[in-house]
Amino acid sequence: MTQAAPQQFKSARSGRLVVPGWMNLVPGRADSIEIQLDVAREDLERTQATLLIEYWATPDELTLQSVLPVRAFQATQEGWCAFVPPQGRVLVRAIDPQPNPPVLASHWINVDPATPSGTTVNVTVRFPEATTPVQALLNQPR
Repeated sequence: MTQAAPQQFKSARSGRLVVPGWMNLVPGRADSIEIQLDVAREDLERTQATLLIEYWATPDELTLQSVLPVRAFQATQEGWCAFVPPQGRVLVRAIDPQPNPPVLASHWINVDPATPSGTTVNVTVRFPEATTPVQALLNQPR
């Protein structure tokens, strides 16, 4: 017996695919803010890179955490998004463990409770250039 593939939701506003699980995060609060996720063109070919996306409803409560591989951006023309209510914080971390040292970039989004419904927030992730050990030595303060 084969199982049906889980349904993939799309944003009615943007046509982007919704990161699985990123709807109805806080009971009683509408998911009215669309966080659109983009990866810089020069980073789309990274084979090991991922986005770690976290939603904190309160400073003490990690509500949801998801991992989205960069290759998921290569596989779709629509792009990806997440929906959150008008409260809390969203953290998007770009991680590429392949170079040595690994590469990390972070983006915080503070969502104000007064944010109007239908607001769209765009996050473009650009991985910093990896430094070679020689570059790291040259850039050290003297």
